[in-house]
Order: sequence, then C-alpha cells, then structure tokens
Amino acid sequence: MSSSTSSSAPAIRTSLSGLVGNTPLLRVAEPFTPDDRGFWAKLEGFNPGGIKDRPALHMVERARARGELLPGARIIESTSGTLGLGLALAGMVYGHPVTLVTDPGLEGSMTRLLSAYGAQVNVVSEPHPTGGWQEARRERVAHLMARHPDSWCPDQYNNPDNTTAYTPLALEIAAELGHVDVLVCSVGTGGHSAGVSRVLRGLYPRLRMVGVDTIGSTIFGQPARPRLMRGLGSSIYPRNVAYDSFDEVHWVAPAEAVWACRALAASHYATGGWSVGSVALVAGWLARTLGPDARIAAIFPDGPQRYLGTVYDDDYCAAHGLLDGPPASEPEVVGRPDEKEVTRWTRCTDVADPLTLARTAENDTSGEER
Repeated sequence: MSSSTSSSAPAIRTSLSGLVGNTPLLRVAEPFTPDDRGFWAKLEGFNPGGIKDRPALHMVERARARGELLPGARIIESTSGTLGLGLALAGMVYGHPVTLVTDPGLEGSMTRLLSAYGAQVNVVSEPHPTGGWQEARRERVAHLMARHPDSWCPDQYNNPDNTTAYTPLALEIAAELGHVDVLVCSVGTGGHSAGVSRVLRGLYPRLRMVGVDTIGSTIFGQPARPRLMRGLGSSIYPRNVAYDSFDEVHWVAPAEAVWACRALAASHYATGGWSVGSVALVAGWLARTLGPDARIAAIFPDGPQRYLGTVYDDDYCAAHGLLDGPPASEPEVVGRPDEKEVTRWTRCTDVADPLTLARTAENDTSGEER
C-alpha cells in the first residue's frame, strides 16, 4: 500500500472507548411530515450500547481522576438497561467489576446481554410503596454498597458528570447541522437534555428546548403511575433535569410511541425503543407546525434490538392494547403540568420544577397559618 493511500484511509478506532461517538444524523420526513418539512435525528443507537455509553465512560473517568473510584473497585448502580450497557463497557475499559440493580421489567434479552458483557445483574422483587421500582432499586444499591466498602455508585440521577458527558454530542450536532432552532429530547435522568441544550443554547441563544416524557411519570409534575415504557420518565425527581431550559414538555402514551417506532422502521430503516418513538412523534409535529425553514434536531437514544419482544412484538402489543392505529395529529394541551392527569399525547408550555412548586406552596400555607 502506498503512503498516499495509507494517509487518506479513514481513522481506525483502536480502543473500546473509541467506538463511542460520531453517530450518524438522518433526515426524517414522511410519514411524520410532508417531504418539504422534516427533522434531523441523531442516531445514538449506533454507539455500542446506546446514548448512555457517553456518560458511563465519562462518569467513571472523572471519578477515577478525583480518586473517588479506586483502581479495581466495584461499580454499583441502578439501571433500566441502557446505562447498564454503558457501565459494562466502562468497567471493561477501566478494569472495574460492575453490579447493576434492576427490576422485573427489564427485558430478558437485556439481562442476558449485560451478563454476557461481564456485569452482575441484581433484580429487586418488590416496588417501593411510594417511589416505585426506581426507589426500590436505589435502596438495593445502598445495601450492596454497604457490603462492598470500596464500591462506587455513579448516581446518574444527580451526578453533574452525567450532564457534562454530553458536550461532545452537542458539538457533533452543531458541526453537522450548522444551526439548530429546536432541540427535542426524551427525559429520564435529565442528563442528555441538560447537557446538550446548555452547549447548543450557548451557540444558538434562541434555541427552543422541547422535553418528551411518558404518561405516568412524575418528572414534570404529573402523578406517579405504573409505566410500561422504559428509558424515559421517572417515579422520582432527578436533580439533573434542567427545568429552566425547557420551553415546553410533551407526554406520550405507549400506543403512540409504538406507532411511531414502527412507522420509522417501515419508512426510514432506522428506529429504536420507547424514547425514540416518543421523540419522533413530537419532532414530527413540530416540523409540521413550525415554518418550513425551522431546523429541528431530535435525539434518538437507542436502537430497536432490546425491544424486539415488546415494541415490535405483535402479540405483546395486542395484549397491552398498543395497536389501535395512528395517534391524533395534534397533542392535547394543558395550561399547567398539574392541571389534570394526562393519558394521551399532551403538550404544556408551563414548565417548572415540581419540588420547587411544592416548597413554595408549603411556605405559602405556613404563612397563612401564622
């Protein structure tokens, strides 16, 4: 091979961590929008384990640099799946055993895959009376950490490194699109919506930020309910959620997400799980609603592999009433997040931290009593 040929060859990613990042960007139009509209989807499912490979590697690297995570110490964390894949990768890269605490809702295929990657999977059997499965998992993490004194927990829900890990993702989007008017993100721990929006808003001060949640999630002030969709939503209040960055929030129901996932697969040969379907539904509506020149970036956190037995399984979807046809063309609108309990695709432009609102209400009540 000549030297000129060798120098022009694409760079080879020679390390495991080098497999993460620089994911593709895909323009999505029909059937979500007319072909003269559309939005740009960042396909984070092209990372080895999905979008959370980024924070897993970054949180571990930073904890090691600060001396919080000692060489060879055990990593213990709660996960609904995607961060677990990232932590299994980070454990392999940096030489740490990994224990992942999850619940019975985790797909069997994901449990087997995490085990194949060397992680120990610990499953809680009962939900917490008020905090649901997430709080039960967090309590189990605390119990396991007491048994392993040198262990370290990333605490993805509250760790600021979870947010800063997404700076490269934001810069990739900016470099590829040149300008962004609207960013659409699913919200779970709050990490990627906060991290990406902070960087992009620094570059584009007029950026609109749209959050996508699931019905039954407490993040934006709705009551906690059992949730079918995994990967977005929460039954606790993650402190990484940058409430003041959101211009609006949409809640999406499982059947609506399933329709969008399957429509993506059939039309664009690119799809993913519950978060991807929910984000695509909302991004498509924004593309139809805003002017034809609006540049909309939507983050697709993962691919379809772990959802073959749920989103893409006709028997599963039929059993859960998820094959009722296309969703409404427009979201329902509420004036406040706590105006009523939402059960279908719903939009709200009044976004605030539910814990702050609760403290304000308590203070007001205390003042009246005095």
